[in-house]
Amino acid sequence: MNKLISLFKSGQTLYHTQDLAILWSIQNRHTLRVTISRYIKRGLLFSVTKGLYSTIPTKEIDQYYLGSILIHRYSYLSCESILEEHGVINQKVFSLNYISSVSRKIELGERLYVYRQMVPEFLFNPEGITFVNGIYKASLERAVADCEYFGLNLFFDSQNLIDFKKMEKIKRIVKY
Repeated sequence: MNKLISLFKSGQTLYHTQDLAILWSIQNRHTLRVTISRYIKRGLLFSVTKGLYSTIPTKEIDQYYLGSILIHRYSYLSCESILEEHGVINQKVFSLNYISSVSRKIELGERLYVYRQMVPEFLFNPEGITFVNGIYKASLERAVADCEYFGLNLFFDSQNLIDFKKMEKIKRIVKY
């Protein structure tokens, strides 16, 4: 019961296996697997993917938050996802696009999560990145600068929404 209390008191909804081991102070891997399995069978935990669990059903998880937690390292939402959100590109983007220290594509359910690898000196520069509702997100101008960094050849339907001077300033500060 103490494990359940600590789980809900933490305020999180998504946990990697190692997070649960630390939260519950379980060092034995077998004990941890058995405990997780029992919580899943009782409907107290839901398996999202191998090594990732949730206290809410997977269909109720915010997809943007899931994408930021999925690879278990720093990442921020950028590129096509931000451009679509701001109305700069009108075509539907079916993947959620993140910048991280690794390059990966993960398909989970009907959603594709794309992680583009950026060198640490640029990745960890906070210029043009905000933290909103548990998710790091690029500003529109940082997203455009990131697209240029990756050489993405995108057509902007509403380029008048982009402050290109601000984008150039971000590029100078980040130094790419």
